[in-house]
Amino acid sequence: MLELRPTCENCNKKLPPESIEAMICTFECTFCRDCVENILENVCQNCGGGFTPRPIRPQNNLKNNNFLGKYPSGTKIYHYPVDADNHAKFSEKLKNIHADRR
Repeated sequence: MLELRPTCENCNKKLPPESIEAMICTFECTFCRDCVENILENVCQNCGGGFTPRPIRPQNNLKNNNFLGKYPSGTKIYHYPVDADNHAKFSEKLKNIHADRR
């Protein structure tokens, strides 16, 4: 089950379950769209993978109790601000390679 982390890992911006700004990597590292595009350059600081928009879990019980009321968003905050210099060195070789080829 996708954790739906509540904030951006870098800037700590709130990312509620319905946020269209939430971006995730394959390991569910969660960042806001602004940090992904302008700081991370679509390279996860933790794994080197790319990002995709985080799915939005239905707020209402549309089918089989698969909704936010039964499966609420996570509450643990993962706040690990990006070290810009280290990330620039790390992402330099990766940022120009499409995420599906890394």
